[in-house]
This record gives sequence, C-alpha cells and structure tokens, in this order.
Amino acid sequence: MSERFGKLSWLWLSLVVIVLDQASKFYFESSLTLYQRIQVIPDLLSWTLAYNRGAAFSFLADHSGWQRWFFAAIAVGVSIVLVVWLKRLKANETWVAIALALVLGGAVGNLYDRVALGHVVDFILVHWQDRWFFPAFNIADTAITIGAVMLALDMFKGNKPGEPVND
Repeated sequence: MSERFGKLSWLWLSLVVIVLDQASKFYFESSLTLYQRIQVIPDLLSWTLAYNRGAAFSFLADHSGWQRWFFAAIAVGVSIVLVVWLKRLKANETWVAIALALVLGGAVGNLYDRVALGHVVDFILVHWQDRWFFPAFNIADTAITIGAVMLALDMFKGNKPGEPVND
C-alpha cells in the first residue's frame, strides 16, 4: 500500500511550512508598518515588513499586475508536478521527499499570498550595517531554498550502476 502512495506521507511537512509561513506573515503584518525595521541581531538580522509583487529578488515587480497571475499559474503547475513526483518516489528516497515537501510548502505559502493579497509578504532582512545581503524574504522562501539545496546535493550523491541505492 505504501508503494501506491510513494512518499505522499511527507505532505505533512508541506502543511507545517504553510501554517508557519502564514502565521508568521499574519503576525508581522499586524505588528509592523510597511518598511518598519526592528533589529533582532544588530548589524545582521532585522524584522521588516515588505511586499513583493514580483518573483525572487522582486523580478518583474514593477509591471502592471499581469505577473501576479503568471507567477500564480507557475506555482500551481510546479505544485502539481511536486505532488506527482512525491507520489512516484521509492521507499528509499526520503531525502528527496523532504526536499520536495519543503519546496511544495513554500510554493503554496507564497501562492496563497499572491492570489489572496496580490503580493507576497516578506519580513526577514539579513544585512550588514545598512547594506542588504539580499531582499527581505519569508519562511516560504526559506523552505524553498533549503529544499532546492537538498535537491542539488542529492544530484551530487549519485550511485554507480550496479551499486545499491543509499538514502
């Protein structure tokens, strides 16, 4: 029976990411005004409320609004692919299942923002003094990044033909 559903049992991790992401966004949206900064670790980490109408690093954020639905459609398509991929994973592919569940949870968390609000809510800012290392981000972005790094690392793991697959 478990082979029939692959690694879909890891969808619980996606749900945890979505809940943590949405709860944190709700908290920061109700606690901060737009672009207000609260230093958590001086000269390194701050909370700040920012809205991103584009994709990663505000890509296409300055366009008229079509990008909202474009990125929403991409997120829906990617989410479907990730669920199918999870279903097709073998019992020994737990590392990949965790990575996919993280990416899926992050994609759905940001998809909800994009569709419901018209923008993604960001609130984590990593900086040195007043120079940003990169734009503000959120828990969904963090989950996507961790999942993507895990998938990349899995590619390097590789197995030689004839060797048993390790997990």
